[in-house]
Amino acid sequence: GVGGVSEFVELPNTWAFAPLSSIADVNPRSFCPLPSAVSQPVHFVPMSAVTEEFGGIDISARRPLGDVQKGYTSFLTNDVLLAKITPCMENGKLALVPPLQDHLAFGSTEFHVLRAKDQVQPSWLAYFLSQSAFRRLARQNMTGSAGQLRVATTWLSDALIPVAPATEQTRIVAKLEELLSDLDAGVAELKAAQKKLAQYRQSLLKAAVEGALTAEWRTQHQPTETGAQLLQRILQERRARWEARQRAKFAEQGKTPPKDWQKKYPEPVQPDTTDLPELPQGWVWASLDQLALDSSYGTSVKCGYESQGASVLRIPNVIARKLVLDDLKFASQPLDLHKSEYLAPGDILVVRTNGSVSLVGRAAEVTEPLPGDFYFASYLLRVRCLETSVVHRWVSALLASRQGRSWIESRAASSAGQHNLSLSTLLTIPIPLPPIVEQAEAMNALEAVLLSVSEQEQFLDKSLQQSTAQRQNILRAAFSGQLVAQDPHDEPASALLERIRAERAARDAVKKPRGRKAQEAA
Repeated sequence: GVGGVSEFVELPNTWAFAPLSSIADVNPRSFCPLPSAVSQPVHFVPMSAVTEEFGGIDISARRPLGDVQKGYTSFLTNDVLLAKITPCMENGKLALVPPLQDHLAFGSTEFHVLRAKDQVQPSWLAYFLSQSAFRRLARQNMTGSAGQLRVATTWLSDALIPVAPATEQTRIVAKLEELLSDLDAGVAELKAAQKKLAQYRQSLLKAAVEGALTAEWRTQHQPTETGAQLLQRILQERRARWEARQRAKFAEQGKTPPKDWQKKYPEPVQPDTTDLPELPQGWVWASLDQLALDSSYGTSVKCGYESQGASVLRIPNVIARKLVLDDLKFASQPLDLHKSEYLAPGDILVVRTNGSVSLVGRAAEVTEPLPGDFYFASYLLRVRCLETSVVHRWVSALLASRQGRSWIESRAASSAGQHNLSLSTLLTIPIPLPPIVEQAEAMNALEAVLLSVSEQEQFLDKSLQQSTAQRQNILRAAFSGQLVAQDPHDEPASALLERIRAERAARDAVKKPRGRKAQEAA
């Protein structure tokens, strides 16, 4: 049968199954009482005005009737809107139209409009359609091509819907509203807690990179090396590595190094310290370029899931400052890199380009030696820091902090829907540099607290998943007659369906002769 969901449900004996088209008009024409008033504003509901998971509808937008009368779907108060196109339908874009001031509203042609018959509660229909089991079934029966799959009117019209006696529908809808509004209140609290934790994480990062987290520590400790001395040490190492690379190149080409070749060293960019805040005692401003012993773009070699060459990390592997080594892809040909060029502790990977600006500049630290040869794809950047220090962890915390994010987001260039951050731009970001022991102190304090934040976030995620499952359980109970007790005095649903059928037959009988007489007169 067409119903699918419904066949497996044992219904109470006062209930009945009915095809949707027998209890509601599917995509009816709405009568427009204002045909002449083309400048009259009417409610306008684009797909974006309907919230996923049956979460509500916004009817505040208005457009002149003349602009929307043709080419849009019209509907009335108490109609049920169901998105017909993928992925809106699967995401539960479904709504019960609230009271409309203008009698009539217009909206996206991607909505199916269902107008419940007098004997059937519109909320009964909407709640039934909001079940994930119904959406799964609709998904299996969609027609059309890949990105344009839709729920066909014929399939929807034939879908079997359980119908309870009219009085029991009222009791069930009231009980659903009570239970689900409690559940929604709980979900709202969980989401507010999630938001608080996200803000707390941000304020911790801010406190760390501004030195507030280690303020107490600084009163007790006098580091032997200041931030400025650390910077000098890094700059010397940076230069020494450049010289070693140049020497190796000359040797490879069999050349004697030319006179004054060391003078060709490209000096790193100085940080621009105008408008930057005062730093704590012993700290210094540095540019990322100064701290990076080396930096580079990734490879554009094609990658696949068949293990051949080196593992190539991609954006999904760069999560909240950590590298996640699952869902790996591999280079389809040898990368021919020197052993030292593969990822190693001290490296930071940074997302260079993405459709979402909040992902650009997202970084992850390589803190442990990796199990094998790992490289990275071209939309990531690599910045290499001193491998024996915590500098890479410090830099990655700064990039994730509010200060780092606002700096990056204001400089990410956007074109063709993508936001990009070039390596040369990223290297100019100013970084507050504390002594190495203070960096370690701050990072360890930060990690300890962030660990408990993550645990709380996981708990909230799990609770939200349970709420989603709970909602489906409540709906399942409602539509199998297990939510409220049956009343033997209720008129059975079969009588209600019979009455709807009789009304339709009477209406059709009235319509027919009118047409024949008109033909005879002609």
